[in-house]
Amino acid sequence: MSVDPAILNAWASGRSIARGLAPPRPEYGGLRIDTNSDVEVRRWIFPQLGAGIGELARSISEPRYFLKLCGEADELRSVLPSVWSLHPPGYFMRASRAHMERPLAAGYRIETRRVGRVVEVGVFSEADMLAASGYGVETEDAFVYDRIVTNEEHRRQGLGHAVMAALQRQKISPTVPELLVATEQGRALYASLGWQVISPYSTASIAVPEA
Repeated sequence: MSVDPAILNAWASGRSIARGLAPPRPEYGGLRIDTNSDVEVRRWIFPQLGAGIGELARSISEPRYFLKLCGEADELRSVLPSVWSLHPPGYFMRASRAHMERPLAAGYRIETRRVGRVVEVGVFSEADMLAASGYGVETEDAFVYDRIVTNEEHRRQGLGHAVMAALQRQKISPTVPELLVATEQGRALYASLGWQVISPYSTASIAVPEA
């Protein structure tokens, strides 16, 4: 299984804007993104399995570098040295229809703000605590959803749905695709909103040594 490289680049570019990162750049047949965080120095994202993934993996001997493939985990595992470990599965997804509006659960309020090209949505409880949040970015090529999170004690209230609907209302172009990468848990929410899986999204890294 593979993904159109143009679609993958559209998603990765929007995600980088949402997180204040430099744009992705081509490398090893995929896209390199310098994240420079405490847990991740750099990642490479590949639209399909290719020789460049194995070549790259053999050149890396330290943790905090991530390889991500639009494909099954077994495919990624097949080209990696044994020191690499697989992460829980993810899913590259695309919206297929508009999100249905639902009333916000009692006791919550929603706020939307825009900073440059980034839209931020927050849902707050009566105690003014952040209960759920998410980000969106629209480019010429895609509307990208990022970091959709509902805090544990506020789940099963439809807040994730509210965040997604609020972000979608900020979309201007009627034609650009809506894209995101979901965890296993998140996939169920997005499927209920009419999202479809384009491809599995597999991740591997070298484990950080235990202290």
